[in-house]
Amino acid sequence: MAEDLSSMYHVQGHVKWFDPAKGYGFVVSNDGGPDILLHVNVLRNFGQSSVADGAQIEIVTHRTDRGVQAVEVISIAPPERGETAVLADFAELDAEAIENAELEPARVKWFDKGKGFGFANVFGRSEDVFLHVEVLRQSGLADLQPGEALAMRVIDGKRGRMAAEVLAWEVAVIQDED
Repeated sequence: MAEDLSSMYHVQGHVKWFDPAKGYGFVVSNDGGPDILLHVNVLRNFGQSSVADGAQIEIVTHRTDRGVQAVEVISIAPPERGETAVLADFAELDAEAIENAELEPARVKWFDKGKGFGFANVFGRSEDVFLHVEVLRQSGLADLQPGEALAMRVIDGKRGRMAAEVLAWEVAVIQDED
């Protein structure tokens, strides 16, 4: 079935909500208009399995008989937050030191959104790295699936190694090429 390319639109907006368990959510355009359906498959094509509510997003949309749907994600920026540290563990750390920490390839061991945390393993290392839901939100993610590939900036926190930033693997690879 051929698509009518004249109904494709480039949209900038924010994520109203996204539920990984349901497999979809909605985006609100900065220019107004109807809510835009964001299906998990479109998000996965971008390299993520979830996106945080309030995240800034740039998408390509297509108008259908059932409404407007995202067909491609161009970029995602984490939701804006205040000047306070995401977690108390980061309050005494230099923000620049965290930003300059090397991205390490990792895979999600498990993550429980209800509990607000989980663990990942950095490739080539045996110890677990703690993942907190607030770090995910700050990074623009809402949930993680077991086995999902990530790139993380890891610090030595008060309670052991913990992720200070989490990126979808595909996003990290693109950033590394820049």
